[in-house]
Amino acid sequence: MTRVARLALLLIRIAETTTGATWAKIADEFGLPTLGTFTGPAGTFRQTAELTKTQRDILAKLKITHPNKIIEAAPASP
Repeated sequence: MTRVARLALLLIRIAETTTGATWAKIADEFGLPTLGTFTGPAGTFRQTAELTKTQRDILAKLKITHPNKIIEAAPASP
């Protein structure tokens, strides 16, 4: 087993013991993030969907900050 694989397994185990949830449950919660791209006269921006309560709880237990709501913003071309 490679060092990277061992590290991944360790991180999975830490996430499971810290949250009290299985890795499958954690992966399901974050497996399909929603990202929308919106374009208008002022430009284009990309925005993530609101986190669910379960997602917020998992991130809080793991002491991970929430992702930014706006991922990218670009003004319209002249």
